[in-house]
Amino acid sequence: MTDPIVRPMTMEDRVAVMDLLTDSDPWKRLAYRAHDWDSYFTPLPQGRDSYVVVQNGRVAGIAVVRQKFLLGDYIELLAVADWVRGKGLGRQLLAHVEAAVFARTKNLFACVSDFNDQARHFYNKQGYQEIGPMPNLLIPGSAEILLRKTIGPARKS
Repeated sequence: MTDPIVRPMTMEDRVAVMDLLTDSDPWKRLAYRAHDWDSYFTPLPQGRDSYVVVQNGRVAGIAVVRQKFLLGDYIELLAVADWVRGKGLGRQLLAHVEAAVFARTKNLFACVSDFNDQARHFYNKQGYQEIGPMPNLLIPGSAEILLRKTIGPARKS
């Protein structure tokens, strides 16, 4: 087994990333289908930083970061394949994202679905604070919860 590697996403990763997302929750529950991911990744997300984590030559995770969200950056997408969950790859991918983001800004935001207890626990363990819910943002009867991790205020007093 080789050590996981985090690197920028390329067009060659597109199909593997789309397969990973199409086959996993919470995306299935949120009604994202293959055609949604095809639209999102064709072309690769513009104006965003996109990374994959590769384990044993296979794409095992994806992160997409939008710069300049509120007073920081925003994790638009973070997902790890079912076959590597619990092995630390999500933590490694997130640490890579945080290192890049916190080199340029003080805040990093993300959203998780209120029903996604695994993701809520993951982000909490990594130091993210739940800011508040946004009801009925993606699907009826469910809320997206805004999260924030910070290394300090955006401005000095």
